[in-house]
Amino acid sequence: MRRFFKIVRNILLLIVACVVVLAGVLAFNVATRGSRQIQVAAIPRASVDAQGAARRLSEAIRFQTISNFLNPEQDAEALRGLRAHIEQSFPAFHAAAKHEVIGQHSLLYTWEGSDPKAQPIALLAHQDVVPIAPGTEKDWQQKPFEGAIADGFIWGRGSWDDKGNLYSMLEAAEQMAKEGFRPKRTIYFAFGHDEEVAGTRGAKAIVSALAARGVRLEFVLDEGLLIAEGVMKGLDKPAALIGLSEKGYATLVLTAHATPGHSSMPPRQTAIGMMSAALARLEDHRLPMHIRGTVAEMFDTLAPEMSGFSRVALSNLWLFKPLLLREFEKSGPTEAMVRTTTALTIFNAGDKDNVLPGNAEATVNFRLLPGDTQASVTDHVRTTISNDKVSIAPFPGNTDPPPVTGTGGKSYAALNRTIREVFPDVVVAPGLMVAATDSRHYAAIADNIFRFSPVRANSEDLKRFHGTNERLSIEGYADMIRFYRRLIENTAG
Repeated sequence: MRRFFKIVRNILLLIVACVVVLAGVLAFNVATRGSRQIQVAAIPRASVDAQGAARRLSEAIRFQTISNFLNPEQDAEALRGLRAHIEQSFPAFHAAAKHEVIGQHSLLYTWEGSDPKAQPIALLAHQDVVPIAPGTEKDWQQKPFEGAIADGFIWGRGSWDDKGNLYSMLEAAEQMAKEGFRPKRTIYFAFGHDEEVAGTRGAKAIVSALAARGVRLEFVLDEGLLIAEGVMKGLDKPAALIGLSEKGYATLVLTAHATPGHSSMPPRQTAIGMMSAALARLEDHRLPMHIRGTVAEMFDTLAPEMSGFSRVALSNLWLFKPLLLREFEKSGPTEAMVRTTTALTIFNAGDKDNVLPGNAEATVNFRLLPGDTQASVTDHVRTTISNDKVSIAPFPGNTDPPPVTGTGGKSYAALNRTIREVFPDVVVAPGLMVAATDSRHYAAIADNIFRFSPVRANSEDLKRFHGTNERLSIEGYADMIRFYRRLIENTAG
């Protein structure tokens, strides 16, 4: 019996020792992860005519530039109206910069630099917007295309995505042009007109034009991640996330083929039945989750700024990664950061209640993590479905994830510094853009691609993105203008 108690005691001592060692390792990793936030000197807030800028943006919202992939001229009149409004609103900039229309409706401005040896940069935005979901018009507090200014906000479709970015760039450039500023390096302002439907006619055409001229860009900055307020557990400060990478885009059209016939004599396998089974298997067998690349670097950067268990967990992913992934899996927005997502978006089959259709068609959209490809996702679909009677066809506009931009370059440092100067209360970290942007078309001519919108947003604001009651605060819009002004000063001044 004495020996038994001795063994039990030794086991308990071993367990205690392991716990102590584990606690020591966890504490060491927390203590040795110092802040990666750069220190910047305070700068005076640039003067901005916020009310005048808000009025011009509200007028821009009234042009219903809703893009349509199948009908590219649907918004042609609205785009022409918006172009005229831009020319009228920013005369000093138009006098200082060369202006071109590319791909019928996309706009390219060249603000020539004084140093021909300095590598140029490009600021990107898009003119088009998404439609209003049918049946939701009555849910808007302000009509979606009236551009109302009320309660301290500019309301309407495009106020945030992406006319807010476009007009704040022009507001900054107009103000600087009036003051006689001339950039040392050439700045391109590139405004596509079909970003919401893949950008193949707009941004892609602009890139082709620049490539034909031998242009190589130091960096491009496009819409992207935001200044997230109160979104991350354990982080007391707002997080300004710079998109260094972007998910790829792969839409696959699945077609189940069967023999059509009378519903009174159905075969064992029908087109709708096969397609339903295929889609159920895809939802039940999703691609695996990963914490790698930019997402892992984001956690490393944010960990020292966290408090409580969040700081411990992010500082010790070697131990807490499975727990973290289970938490991420509970929410669509967080799961999208760590998985190539599978979204069933369209289903078409049959046209009469007593006729078996010969085909059933479904559209599945995948957003690819860096590291996955269109080919690997197609192989996953084919293997998962495991049915030769279901064909798979890619959708036009599909793209693999573009190259990942590093954090070690001078361009990232300048962008980081600009954010900290204009928004001194935030922490800055790299991030993964889970949606697609026009910037992916620039991979062939740009050394660095950044995706960041200088907009503060909380969890409620995020629901307005492509949703109901899209709006932008006037105060926040003024800060956007200050941001682009300071970025131009820091990178081309």
